[in-house]
Amino acid sequence: MKKLLVVGLVGLAMVACTKKEGQEGAVIKIGAAGQLTGPEAVFGSDMLNGVKLAVEEWNAKGGVLGKKIELVPGDDQAEPRQAVAVANKFVTEGVVGVVGHFNSSCSIPASEVYHKAGIPQISQACTNPKLTDQGFDNVFRVCGLDDQQGKAAADFAVQKLKVKRVAIIHDKTTYGQGFAEEFKKNLGTGVEVVAFEGIAKGEKDYSPVVTKIKSANPDLVFFGGIFTEGGLLIRQYKAVGGTAPFIGGDGIMSEELLKIGGPATEGTYATFGPDTKEIPSAKGFNENYRKKYGEPGVYSVYAYDAANIILQSIQKAGAADGKKITPEIRAIDYNGALGHIQFDAKGDVKESPYVVWKVENNKFKQVK
Repeated sequence: MKKLLVVGLVGLAMVACTKKEGQEGAVIKIGAAGQLTGPEAVFGSDMLNGVKLAVEEWNAKGGVLGKKIELVPGDDQAEPRQAVAVANKFVTEGVVGVVGHFNSSCSIPASEVYHKAGIPQISQACTNPKLTDQGFDNVFRVCGLDDQQGKAAADFAVQKLKVKRVAIIHDKTTYGQGFAEEFKKNLGTGVEVVAFEGIAKGEKDYSPVVTKIKSANPDLVFFGGIFTEGGLLIRQYKAVGGTAPFIGGDGIMSEELLKIGGPATEGTYATFGPDTKEIPSAKGFNENYRKKYGEPGVYSVYAYDAANIILQSIQKAGAADGKKITPEIRAIDYNGALGHIQFDAKGDVKESPYVVWKVENNKFKQVK
């Protein structure tokens, strides 16, 4: 009787374990991390919708390895500590790959968690070189770097705008200050930096800074940061009589900048990737995205390709195991919406062209 009881309990335990394994293995989870709430939520929404579209397309074809893909969103609120909390949550929930994070100050600390857990991470927007300088084999990005973007902005300022006096403002973040320093480094000796100022994120009154910048009489004002502060700076600078145009990077490439800054943003420049409307390989993405979510955001397509790279690598690995997926990502030869993507030894894309955009008639337009 005792023997039968033991056998029965073992059998029940095996059934319970099998059921648990079946439930856990019924889907393949991938994470999408970014600022889903807060003042920068538009960037998070753009990212999430790009990943959603990729997941929906794969699921419509039967998923990956015969299993449905489950998307697990993670809201880091553009805060480093929250980004680490999201990363740990993903690990606990069994996520096998992550698209994100957006902000460099979030992506870098979160990458330490993913590295320890062996989960591949592909950022759609983290441009600070430190992300891939850490030497983590499972960390990648599908966007360019601040040293590339900083050089593109500086070259445009010097060669096209012929500036001689430049004021530089940054938001003291990993992204904003790093980008600003790269821009300054690439200006050369023929340009005088008349001011190099840091501002606090979240402030509403930048009158001391813009007044100081106006007094310095620059030909151009560079801003390293996000549209939330960028729009206010431009509006307040023009309000005190400043006349120099602003130039920023991907962080200000949002219609939200135009809403916050109003007419003062006319003539503002930004460095970013080429217009996807002019990339033949992005036609299908643009059409499908619009049908479901409206006009794509600037980083929607980057998140879409990042998700597809993860899912394609799971398929090639033949297992939902981060340690097996990572080598497939590293070796991938991918042709997606953005075009051809391959990664170098660090995990950066081998090709990442930057172009200049300009606000004309209340819209960002690529400078020809």
